[in-house]
Amino acid sequence: MITYEDIKNHPDIRTYIQCADDSLAALGFTEHSFAHVTRVADTAKYILETLGYSKHEVELVQIAGFLHDIGNVINRVDHSQSGAVMAFRILDKMGMPAEDIATVIAAIGNHDEGHGVPVHAIAAALILADKSDVRRSRVRNQNKDTFDIHDRVNYSVEKAVVKINEEHTVIALKLTVNTHYGSVMDYFTIFLERMTLCKKAAEKLGMRFQLMINEHSLI
Repeated sequence: MITYEDIKNHPDIRTYIQCADDSLAALGFTEHSFAHVTRVADTAKYILETLGYSKHEVELVQIAGFLHDIGNVINRVDHSQSGAVMAFRILDKMGMPAEDIATVIAAIGNHDEGHGVPVHAIAAALILADKSDVRRSRVRNQNKDTFDIHDRVNYSVEKAVVKINEEHTVIALKLTVNTHYGSVMDYFTIFLERMTLCKKAAEKLGMRFQLMINEHSLI
């Protein structure tokens, strides 16, 4: 069985992730390196574990989380689809069963808000984990005077927590936002489409998605 640890420590995979992030850095994007993919894998694990999914399904969502952005090494455009194709080749070469590969690449291929659909629970958990990673440390630009809207929004988020309630009916993204750097409207300007996808993902898992900013429920 191919494990999350196998994927996380695979030298070729780590090279693809690093080179993908280098490309995005050259284009002025926020951080998409090991901090991001590890956080996504951890959050996706929390979601499925909390909801009582099997250990095997949790392992697969962690693998999908770690691999989900490797397509950026090719191009940012359609990176979810190219990443799914790359993941297929890697996982097939490593000997992962076809059914597991199909699950992982479907999740990767559907994680982007442009064309993504939460086709199954693992895809849904990956979407929620990916779109919830908003944080100050993702901003590369050190000059606040030249922040674009993505820099302002990420820098303004002092804390981001994904929490499922005890009844397993609501999954909430709770943000603490310093509005000195970015307004709530800035957040919705760039993230509305992502939050809409999160709503669909939560519904796939039998829950309602809630967005809370500074203790106020907005969705």
